Amino acid sequence: MEYGILTLLPIAVVIVLSLITKRILESLIIGTFVAYLIVDGFGFASGWMDAFFRVASDRDHQWVILVCALFGSLIALLGASHGTLGFSKLLGRLCRGQRSGILFTWVMGVLIFVDDYLNIMTLSTCMRKLTDRHKVPREALSYVIDSTGAPVCALLPFSTWAVFFAGLFYAEAGIAELGYGSAIDTFCHIIPFIFYAIAAIIMMPLFGLGLMPKWGRMRKAYDRIRSGGKVYSPESRDLNLDEEEELNEELRVKGNVWDFILPIAVLIALTIVIGELFLALIAAIAVCFLLYIPRKKMTISRFCDLAMHGFCNMIPTVAVIFFVFVMQEGMSELGIADYVIGVVRPIISAPLLPVITFLLVAALNFSTSSAWGIPALVSPIILPLAFSVGANPLLIMGAIVSGATLGSHACFYSDATVLTSSCCKMNNMDHALSQLPYALCAAGIAAVGYLVCGFMM
Repeated sequence: MEYGILTLLPIAVVIVLSLITKRILESLIIGTFVAYLIVDGFGFASGWMDAFFRVASDRDHQWVILVCALFGSLIALLGASHGTLGFSKLLGRLCRGQRSGILFTWVMGVLIFVDDYLNIMTLSTCMRKLTDRHKVPREALSYVIDSTGAPVCALLPFSTWAVFFAGLFYAEAGIAELGYGSAIDTFCHIIPFIFYAIAAIIMMPLFGLGLMPKWGRMRKAYDRIRSGGKVYSPESRDLNLDEEEELNEELRVKGNVWDFILPIAVLIALTIVIGELFLALIAAIAVCFLLYIPRKKMTISRFCDLAMHGFCNMIPTVAVIFFVFVMQEGMSELGIADYVIGVVRPIISAPLLPVITFLLVAALNFSTSSAWGIPALVSPIILPLAFSVGANPLLIMGAIVSGATLGSHACFYSDATVLTSSCCKMNNMDHALSQLPYALCAAGIAAVGYLVCGFMM
């Protein structure tokens, strides 16, 4: 069926409820109900239940959920061994204030380029306490971490993002005949046209050096610090109840930096070598066992309890991600991609196609939080269209990757946004709304770039 403007209603409900209640999980659940109410009418409960169990039984979804939960186990073990504390103290010799803390977080984020999940969770684990010590607002920390997650992965040909998009584009008719070699070689030619990711990453050191103004909630966060407030907002207080105990422990405990570096090094190295983050996480936890138990850093019973405790700590994050997947199912059944493409098709021309593609993919990603799902849906439509109207295919592919990156970065309930706020121990809407003006600024720069290049190429 064609649902017309009703296709956008579930997204509007989620965004409005999130802004009013500042509770993303409940807003998402209601949004899924609205989606299936439109699809199935008063018999929506059956359709909603089917979507729920489709998500639960999907192997890719199970992978995401287990990776998030296992990261919780690893983070708990690193913290209890005081390895995180040791690493934080080592970095503390290099970071002397707010600006250096932000800049060092940015550099670390660029270096951990393999996967956006790995980037976000590793970076937040090792930098949160350090930046807290230098009075960097959590809003600023989470913005830097989120901006070096998907944007960095989108620009480097050794990441999970590069592998996905290289395979996606190379499979499309006409792309293999462009003459750039393999799928990864073709992706390397796309990188200069991923304008959003480039703008987002370049803005980071400017922000850290104070050359970019503080807008909206970010300015309020810095005002809170200057007036003697905490690094997190009152809405994030419940997530930081153990902060005082952690600070007291830091004063009397000397952490060993190798208890952090070795598991993380194994995690990153194995992710690069075998290309499977799940197995790399299992190996990193096994390294923790071999490091901590023989040296009596903890007992086997304590090790297992901590691993389970960390696993369970990720349940709120996993719940949000799970219902994001249910929301994606509902929006797919509503046909949001076909509806939006149908709306913009009458205004498409070769010079305008790049900027339209960027804005279209970004809007669909923001609506569905499906950073890889939407490009997979629209690429078979947009790329043949680009060939037919004579648009530059590399520019169009760059616009698709840019739109996906913007959607992942800016969406209130994307997995990247939820993971970043969770790992930084802050309210999700505080993070989403404080970084939104900067994401929109980078989006504006990217849109101008696609508009200019559309007429010149």
